[in-house]
Amino acid sequence: MPLFVLMYNSNMVIEPTLEEEQRLWSEGLSLIGGIDEAGRGSWAGPVVAAVVVLPKTVKKAKFVRDSKLLSPKKRGELYGTIIEQCSDFGVGIIGHKVIDKVGINEATKMAANDAINMLKTSPEYLLIDAIDLSKHCSINQKSIIKGDQKIYSISCASIIAKVTRDNLMSNLCEEYKKYEFYSHKGYGTKRHQELLAEYGPCNIHRFSYAPIRKYL
Repeated sequence: MPLFVLMYNSNMVIEPTLEEEQRLWSEGLSLIGGIDEAGRGSWAGPVVAAVVVLPKTVKKAKFVRDSKLLSPKKRGELYGTIIEQCSDFGVGIIGHKVIDKVGINEATKMAANDAINMLKTSPEYLLIDAIDLSKHCSINQKSIIKGDQKIYSISCASIIAKVTRDNLMSNLCEEYKKYEFYSHKGYGTKRHQELLAEYGPCNIHRFSYAPIRKYL
């Protein structure tokens, strides 16, 4: 069974493991950072990356997995759990103007590097969801496809990044009330497209994105 499949009709749920972290801890490393982002595919607002460093004594929290597979309520509950159980964490935020200037791939890497720089102590190793940060930091690292579904520390980072970004987008609702960012968080939902067709883009939309350019 693929790791990314959840069996909703039974008690069986495929969860991320601590195998990678435990392997590195067994090799004598202590500070292992799991990294993931939120907002790459959004049409508006920032991209947010988070890094989570877990202690060797960490006990896996129930339900932690790729944030996209969790309800907003469950993500909010787990956010607090992760903050309590981690030994350190950092968050990096890169806004829409920079995304338009350098592209989403580079902006995502910049956000991840900013998150690393927020840590109290630099990690000895990074486990990263699907991006290569070797040009941005010299820390030994491993990029893992679908890491947010397989690696516990990356799943934790996924939740921290997602909750942080969702809160940022919801807080923009007062200033950009007619765009209803609280509901779609800037992603290309049917409702978001309806609002773009009615009002056109606002100044936090990503004008370099093809779906937004057609509304200009």
